[in-house]
Amino acid sequence: MKLANFREYISQLNWLIVVFTLLVFSGLIKLGLWQTARALEKEQRIARINQYQSQNALSLPEIISLQKSNENINDLPVMLAGSFDNEKLFLIDNQTHKGRLGYRVLQIFQINEIAVLINLGWVEGFIDRSKLPEIIAITGQHEIKGNIRIVEKGIVLNEEEFVNPQWPLRVQTIEIDKFSALIEQKLLPFVVYLDTKESLGFEKNWRPIVMPPEKHRAYAFQWFSLATAWLVLMISASVWFVRNKPEEE
Repeated sequence: MKLANFREYISQLNWLIVVFTLLVFSGLIKLGLWQTARALEKEQRIARINQYQSQNALSLPEIISLQKSNENINDLPVMLAGSFDNEKLFLIDNQTHKGRLGYRVLQIFQINEIAVLINLGWVEGFIDRSKLPEIIAITGQHEIKGNIRIVEKGIVLNEEEFVNPQWPLRVQTIEIDKFSALIEQKLLPFVVYLDTKESLGFEKNWRPIVMPPEKHRAYAFQWFSLATAWLVLMISASVWFVRNKPEEE
């Protein structure tokens, strides 16, 4: 394209459309970069989990000390000795396993004056939502091994208000502060997932990495492809419009 023709082409552009095109393009690129970053985070976490498998489990005081030092304690193996509170169980709703709907069972574990939630595993529910599965709470003193899971804020469709709770209590997500208020004791800000080799508990079907890095990269490729296609489409449309624009008399 000659310089004169290029200047004429630029002068005839609709700059509102240009700005809109660039905004959409940059948004798609940002989504691709975000997915790429998530893939890298997942790879680093997988490497860290693999490293922890050959590491001795830490004690609770060691975990708390690391947390106070702002160290990353997520996924660390931990060994706990204490007793279960057999009066209060939390059932996390809408948990699927092999196409079946059920619950994750959380029970409070007491270590001296410290309380922590233990994820005991998955149990199948009923089609009739008014019925809850019959769960026998664990009792007595136990020494258990598990892994730390930092509680991530989930999507809650309706804010839950626990008035006159009936135990076991069905909940949508883990809310440490609300649970602490219910039991009138401060819970530690994480959950311990029982080691899959532990005989206690129920179906231990959890995976620390739900979406693998490869899937994030596939999503990133899709966003980058959409960005490229969008830019090519808008450039082609603008060139066609300029070339076919009726000449003013």
